Amino acid sequence: MPTISVITPVFDGGDAYLPETYESVAGQRLPAGWSLEWIVQEDGRTGKPLARVPDEPWISKGTGRAGGAARTRTLALTRATGVLTRSLDADDLFPDPYVLARDIEALGAHPDLAWTVAPCLDLHPDGSLTPGPYDPPPGRLPAGLLAEGLRQGALAVVGTMATYYTGLLLAVGGWPALPALEDVGPLLAAEAVSDGWMQEKPGGIYRKHPRQSTASPEHRDEEEAAIRTKAVLDRAESMRTLGWRWRPSRPVTVGTAGKAL
Repeated sequence: MPTISVITPVFDGGDAYLPETYESVAGQRLPAGWSLEWIVQEDGRTGKPLARVPDEPWISKGTGRAGGAARTRTLALTRATGVLTRSLDADDLFPDPYVLARDIEALGAHPDLAWTVAPCLDLHPDGSLTPGPYDPPPGRLPAGLLAEGLRQGALAVVGTMATYYTGLLLAVGGWPALPALEDVGPLLAAEAVSDGWMQEKPGGIYRKHPRQSTASPEHRDEEEAAIRTKAVLDRAESMRTLGWRWRPSRPVTVGTAGKAL
């Protein structure tokens, strides 16, 4: 039975919304014959955030030396058994029960594609939801579109909205060791060596709140932001110039009984 893995990094003090995230993951409905695993990794070794997650067979919990989201996700990736892998932050949500099913079906319908990404909805403190301003149209993404968007200061998508073949995620080196924009690293690297698909329906709800890392003054430092951007673009461009292409050796398949809504 094929599995899709969802990786969630969390730190002590950043777990206020983790029970809601659990409900969101637990509510996913997959195509027939597929299973789900949720890999929750603490950025640290207190064990406190993990205590907020039920002990269930489909949930894998881990701890590790604190070092930020990129390191935490990479530690979690070593436990991923799924043929596909998706990230979901500890304060974010899936907007409906069929997000993962749509990703599985998109890759199943296009066996030459290696990843898919979906629009994001911002959840504001007043409860309102707003779509991203630069969402590209659904369908096969033109080569280099996302990298060019970042280069122009208008990245079209959110990095954590992407689902990858796990083999591709490993091949591009996972998440780069950056204090922010690390979620974009594997996305642009994947775009450089493989083709992707833009979903029509939202794939995640990004919660805006004062305690999120992107709301800190350090995140708004223009010099560091320029360095982060250069780092992910340089890696992607270096991989593109290799001329190497990643394609799934065993594309996923989806039975008609598992059609998502």
